[in-house]
Amino acid sequence: MDIDTLIARINELARKKKSSGLTAEETVERDELRAIYLNNIRSNFRQQLDTIEFVEDAESSDNTKNKHK
Repeated sequence: MDIDTLIARINELARKKKSSGLTAEETVERDELRAIYLNNIRSNFRQQLDTIEFVEDAESSDNTKNKHK
C-alpha cells in the first residue's frame, strides 16, 4: 500500500469515528494502518540520519590545533 492510499484510509476512518463511530474491525484496521505509517516515518527518518556527514570547518580545526600547542 502506498503512502497516499494509507493516509487517505487513515483519514477516512478518522472522519467516520467522529461522525458515527467505528466498528471493532475498523478500530483494529485503524491501529494497524497507524503502526505501518509510523514505522514508515521512523524508517525514513533513520535513512536521513544515516546520510548525514559531519564536516569540520577548516577554521575551527585550525583553532583547535593552535590551542593544543
